[in-house]
Amino acid sequence: MTLWAVLPGSVDDPAAPSGGNRYDRAVLMMLPDVHEVVVPGSWPRPGAAARAALGRVLADIPDGSDVLVDGLVGCGVPEILAPHAQRLRLAVLVHLPLGDETGLSPADAAELSGLEGETLRLATTVIVTSDAAADRIRDLHGVARVGVAAPGVDPANLAVPHPDGRRLLCVAAVTPRKGQDLLVAALEQDLAGLDWECTFAGALRQPVPYADRRLRFAGPLAGDALDTAYEFSDLLVLPSRAETYGMVVTEALARGIPVLATAVGGVPEALGTAPDGSLPGILIPPDDRPALAGALRAWLTDPALRERLRGAARARRDTLPTWDGTARRLTAILRGDPR
Repeated sequence: MTLWAVLPGSVDDPAAPSGGNRYDRAVLMMLPDVHEVVVPGSWPRPGAAARAALGRVLADIPDGSDVLVDGLVGCGVPEILAPHAQRLRLAVLVHLPLGDETGLSPADAAELSGLEGETLRLATTVIVTSDAAADRIRDLHGVARVGVAAPGVDPANLAVPHPDGRRLLCVAAVTPRKGQDLLVAALEQDLAGLDWECTFAGALRQPVPYADRRLRFAGPLAGDALDTAYEFSDLLVLPSRAETYGMVVTEALARGIPVLATAVGGVPEALGTAPDGSLPGILIPPDDRPALAGALRAWLTDPALRERLRGAARARRDTLPTWDGTARRLTAILRGDPR
């Protein structure tokens, strides 16, 4: 099938890596006949020029075409999509419900969520990346046709663990939603006397106050630099307040690295279990610094726990989803099978 894909201008920006961008790029590379259109602009709140550009893009797509619109581009501008909803088969890919972004005022969250609902009700189908995200979209917007195409993960070499597990890694843009503030506080204030170091790989949009030199903010990493960061880490820490899936979880597991993460959204789905049913990591409640500090303390002080989680992570890597499977699932949804 021929597919038109409407993507945000940041999709290939090395300074702004994100799970959504990686998903778009990885899955579209697996599909055979895709016409990509990249729309610059400040999405989901674009200016007049970006809105006009999106309108022109949609107007140029032939009648009856299958069009996959990244939710970051389309969910905030239903008035731009509405004139084309009858002549195009619009599928909207939602990476994160707009109103669920941490730090929004209640008024802004309600406004964005309302616009998103209008957009999704125009679509032939909605695509999300986890069962939890599908439930969230149905609850928020009453949309029936929601298909799940979970992200795949690239194969990777096993990381060589340090015996004491002291090398911690957090891979995420530094924003309130990702919870790095909790991790910094737990390490500096609750675990200062233990032996650890923590690397934060992600775009730093605002300064994070910290004093301990064992905290390293490396900025956005991709390619070989990100591979190296994983190679020299023992535990991935993802203290997010909201996630639809958490692709960095499976990226770590692909290298046999255990994960400490919050049990939000699709993160438990990404973590999964080893074939014997054991967890390849630790799940804690969100926004709970004592729980985060306690889990980190257990990891750093209990060799048996580290060995058990490492074994489960290495076993889990053989059962991780593939990008080929994601592409096949996405194609099935576009062809009318949202299950």
